[in-house]
Parts: sequence; C-alpha cells; structure tokens
Amino acid sequence: MVLGVLLILALIPLAGVVWIALFGSLTTVDGIFMSLILLTMSGILGTTALFEMKKRLSGSAAKTGPRAAVAVAGGGVTTMGKVQDVTFFEAHVGEPNKSIVTLADNGHAAQTLVLSGDMRNALPVGQSVKITMRKEGGTNILVNVTYA
Repeated sequence: MVLGVLLILALIPLAGVVWIALFGSLTTVDGIFMSLILLTMSGILGTTALFEMKKRLSGSAAKTGPRAAVAVAGGGVTTMGKVQDVTFFEAHVGEPNKSIVTLADNGHAAQTLVLSGDMRNALPVGQSVKITMRKEGGTNILVNVTYA
C-alpha cells in the first residue's frame, strides 16, 4: 500500500515537468527552477519507494521492528540493552532537562529512550543495562538501573 502511494506521488511531479516541457516554458527561469523542484520531489519520493521495496524484498521488516518493553507490576516499564549513546539536553526555565539514551542489542534495531534528567553518569556508554522507568507528568522517570 505504502509502496503504491509513494510511486504515484513520485509520478505526479514528473507529469508536471512534462507539462512544462510541452507548453514551451522550460527555457525560462521560472520553468527551469520549477522543473528542478519537481524533479527533486520526484527523486526523493522515488528513492523512498526504492528503499521501501528493498526492505520488503529482503524481509527485514519483521527483524527491525522495535522491541516490546515489558511492563512491571509497579506501573513501570522495563527494557534492556547496551548503551550506545547518551545525549543530555538542558531545557528552558521551568521545563525538565532531558537525556536521549540509545540502547542496542545483538540482532535488534537500536532503541531510543527519552528520560527526564541527566543520565550521563547513571547510564555509562558501552555498559549493558536493564532499565526500569515510569511515566510521570508526560515524561519518563528512571526508577532503577541494573548493570549486567
């Protein structure tokens, strides 16, 4: 379904370029720039369709899906993996600071978590961890970390 929509959307700008070429305004500045814009749009959508088709043919759609986090009895969520990256962002006054943590596991795609606070010391890069977190006020709060 997505592949068909992408291909149709990639063909529409090409029809616009043909329209510009047929009615003789291709040699004007407006025609040249409009053609370049339409060809760029068509190229982006066509490339996306190509990658989508490659993903479906290789059968990696089932393998690269996100891992399901396990809910624990205390209302929290537990996930595990090896810490690849921890990026800390300071927020505006009155907003909670956030850390973006990237976890990876052998054979699974990288998982990105957004946690409240500075997690650079709690989650060292390269360490295998089991993280328990809970949602409070729209943000994820780190409850427990177990190092493997």
